Amino acid sequence: MRQKGKVVAIQGPIVIVRFEAGVPSPAIYDILETKTFNDQKIVLEVVEYLGKRTGEEGSMAKCIPLTSIFGLQRNAEVISTGSMIEAPVGKEVCSRMLNVLGEEIDKKGPIQAKVKRAIHRKDKLSSNIDKARRVRFEIMETGIKVIDLLFPLIKGTRTGILGGAALGKSILILELMHNIVRRERGYCIFTGAGERIREGNELYNELIKQKILDRSILVFGQMNESPGARFEVVHTGITLAEYFQEEREDVLFFIDSVYRFAQAGSELSTLLGRIPSETGYQPTLTSEMSDFQERIRSGTQAAITAIEAVYVPSDDLTDPAVVCIFSYLDSILILSRQYVQLGLYPAIDPLLSSSSYLDPVVLGKRHFKVSQDVLKIINKYEELRRIVSIIGIEELSKEDRVVFERAQRLRNFLTQPFFTAELYTGKPGEYVPLIKTIEGCERIVGGELDRTPAEELYMLGSL
Repeated sequence: MRQKGKVVAIQGPIVIVRFEAGVPSPAIYDILETKTFNDQKIVLEVVEYLGKRTGEEGSMAKCIPLTSIFGLQRNAEVISTGSMIEAPVGKEVCSRMLNVLGEEIDKKGPIQAKVKRAIHRKDKLSSNIDKARRVRFEIMETGIKVIDLLFPLIKGTRTGILGGAALGKSILILELMHNIVRRERGYCIFTGAGERIREGNELYNELIKQKILDRSILVFGQMNESPGARFEVVHTGITLAEYFQEEREDVLFFIDSVYRFAQAGSELSTLLGRIPSETGYQPTLTSEMSDFQERIRSGTQAAITAIEAVYVPSDDLTDPAVVCIFSYLDSILILSRQYVQLGLYPAIDPLLSSSSYLDPVVLGKRHFKVSQDVLKIINKYEELRRIVSIIGIEELSKEDRVVFERAQRLRNFLTQPFFTAELYTGKPGEYVPLIKTIEGCERIVGGELDRTPAEELYMLGSL
């Protein structure tokens, strides 16, 4: 039986619905449907009840809208669907663009998917999960020198790209999609949570241009949408990824941005009247983040490899939501505003960033040694840079001057023109194999290029 109710109050984007007495009320996460005065459908999701769920006078449910509620009136009839959000899954969804409800938004007609799956699932932790985090590590080559050398991407892990506004997070994610999806088998799921419509449009057109849309699915809950849509869209995205993983297909899962997901949760928490924690965010931040992040995991047959963009408000890495996200990441790539000002792209700061897999067991002795030599020289450069800014490079000792100049060459060599940024830079993109990156860094560290001007190594592919 489909329960019926009426809208009794609208508090910002929170809708309060009263259900009839004597009838079982909808469950938490169940979807309700109503209409505006001009017959536009509105979709609501039950998130909590005021008082008892069943009572003599009926029950009152607080609901979050997943679509616009413009035109919704009091006493509008509400009907329960009896189920939560179900997203279409499978190969039929490839090359399509969906919203949080799993509906098409690319105007290509209805999605002919045979299977639908609820986006909220109780995790079924089976014995075959996480065995390969396990013994064997599979490195996924990205063709981006600084990432392959210092922060290798390992299949089945979570990598975070952290940075403030206009540091190149979206461009870096787009380049990773371009370089990896074309070379790896499996599927790519992109989830846009709370980002700009312009970025989604650019991504869609870029995937068509690079001919990788046929193995990609795009899910969007963007900046102009309700906080409910921005919050739930990540669960829709990970549900699609889980289906392919269960079908023994490797999945690349991109999300831009996890911070906007946390921010949407904070907005909803405030509107629902919950008292914020000491940090100012919602008291449920940790549990909401873990519900999502713990669904990204490896199996014995296939893995979900996540690359997550994290917006850092005011470049403050101590922001409580950013710190909460840190704990789930295996590798952290921090984008530096100083590097952007110097024109060093990608603007990854090698000293602030870190990787759990920078280890000789994972990388091999040669790769590990070169990476440590590079980090050592760049670290020494940061110490000398402060001295040079005061007394000038001429006052350095001969040994320090050699290190200082090699570090400049290394920093320039680790820059790279991107395929997805050709429109802005005017330079053709370069894919650099890992072996070429290692050889180039070895030659610079070994002093082979000490007579080469540092400028000649800027925005170069392999040597």
